[in-house]
Amino acid sequence: MMEKPNFMTMQVDLDKLRDRDIEFRADDFALASAEEKENFIEKAASVSYWKDAMRRFRKNTVAMVALGILILILLFAFIGPIFFDANYATQVRGEENLDPSWAHPFGTDLQGRDLMLRAMYGARISLTIGVCASAIVLVIGTIYGAISGYIGGRVDDIMMRIVELIYSVPDVLVVLLLSITIKEPLTAWCNSSKSSFASSVAEIGPSLIAIFVAFGLLYWVTMARIIRGQVLMLKEQEYVTAAKALGAKGPKIIKRHLLPNCIGQIIVTTCLQIPSAIFLESFLSFLGIGVAPPMTSLGAMAADALGGINTYPYRLIIPSIILSLLILSLNLVGDGLRDALDPRLKK
Repeated sequence: MMEKPNFMTMQVDLDKLRDRDIEFRADDFALASAEEKENFIEKAASVSYWKDAMRRFRKNTVAMVALGILILILLFAFIGPIFFDANYATQVRGEENLDPSWAHPFGTDLQGRDLMLRAMYGARISLTIGVCASAIVLVIGTIYGAISGYIGGRVDDIMMRIVELIYSVPDVLVVLLLSITIKEPLTAWCNSSKSSFASSVAEIGPSLIAIFVAFGLLYWVTMARIIRGQVLMLKEQEYVTAAKALGAKGPKIIKRHLLPNCIGQIIVTTCLQIPSAIFLESFLSFLGIGVAPPMTSLGAMAADALGGINTYPYRLIIPSIILSLLILSLNLVGDGLRDALDPRLKK
């Protein structure tokens, strides 16, 4: 019920205004002009989710600096070798163990190979392995987590117990066992086959194939748990209920409604998975079970430099700096994307 106006209170307010000698003019009640309306009402243009995320990402100074460093490393790895006439395995007689100079900015190694060129190829190999391994994690983890979260119930319990079991498996031990197990069959197949794919496998070595297999077996569990949690939350939304009422099946709902709304978490998790893959490859290459010589990576270059660390310390420092900048920039870009794509962190 609407409350009746209190005329006694209104009379007291009018008396107070009269006592203050407030004078009103006709201009005070004039209509506002168009310019005054524009100044009073702040116009806000309609901004999409992705444009708003990119705007917040560009405001993140640390992430933008890391992105600039990452772009420089990408240019160094993929564009730099174009300006060289040789490749990573070219040996030049009489130019062994040269110090850094204008002709060889990073110097040369014991076989007379240009270390700057090898660092370019090493960064390329590390980046390629990181991206490929993250793609494997993306596909397996996204599909597994979406199915587990959407079906729920007993199926979800069983699938999550499998994830917890995989979490308890030591990943480095699995990579070592796989590299030992598949080395001889892969080597025999590469020697017998004449295809270009077999030659590529022989060039990179069976240990890297073992790394890819290990990522396909072990490293997708984090992605699966993240996607499962998002799907468990999203499947209770009204648009999913409406899709079910209209007769949409589970695979279509996952593909058209659930996964597109998890794209932010998928991008961030994938970006943060790339440095993990690069670090694992560099660590294994440093131990001598990574890329096969003469192919190189940043970890393999650091391992080769250990023998002359007292005489040629820059051979260890240069690949270590490139690897550190690469992993640090990827982590900072991933953190910036997480802050930009998460609406809960919006100021």
